[in-house]
Amino acid sequence: FIEELRRADLYEQVSQAFAVYLPVKSVGVVGDARRYEHVIALRAVETIDFMTARWAHLPYDFIEGVSNRIINEISAVSRVVYDVSSKPPATIEWE
Repeated sequence: FIEELRRADLYEQVSQAFAVYLPVKSVGVVGDARRYEHVIALRAVETIDFMTARWAHLPYDFIEGVSNRIINEISAVSRVVYDVSSKPPATIEWE
């Protein structure tokens, strides 16, 4: 995710960004077969003080490209989601 943010010249626009491996499985399709694989959540926020933050409004085509790359390069992943929660009520990090 960070590599793609840098490549797209978006890295300096976000305050913090990371990917989270979720210990849940979701259905996906490869060819004509269903598969149950893991989920990755992407998180990027904009903030000044880290006491409050808003989710980074990254371009949809960028998020789509990152999602496709992750799913195509990591066979154990079938779904990528983008976290659009602000702080508060959510926290920045996933715990």
